[in-house]
Amino acid sequence: MTSSKASVETVARRVIISGQVQGVGFRYSLAELARNLNITGWCRNLKDGRVEAWIQGSKGAINTLLDWIHQGPPEAIVQHVDIENQAVLEPMLGESIQAFEIRR
Repeated sequence: MTSSKASVETVARRVIISGQVQGVGFRYSLAELARNLNITGWCRNLKDGRVEAWIQGSKGAINTLLDWIHQGPPEAIVQHVDIENQAVLEPMLGESIQAFEIRR
């Protein structure tokens, strides 16, 4: 008997993307793909030129998004991606994110 738990396991990651990632539509492309993959979270530009994202969703969807993040949109030049495991936010804990948003 196989369990379907592994295929729907929810994970959360904090991602910092370095390189030419501001002014190239990175956040908007990231948000669109995240929404299409049913990933919740947010992304924002950092003052030092990097992009930060906090993402939560199924393990498979997160892996798909992380693969894309390493390339970014056509105009981006991704030099480094830092990924940290994070605690999953759950509604019963009073903390949850319902959609994917671009923060300023």
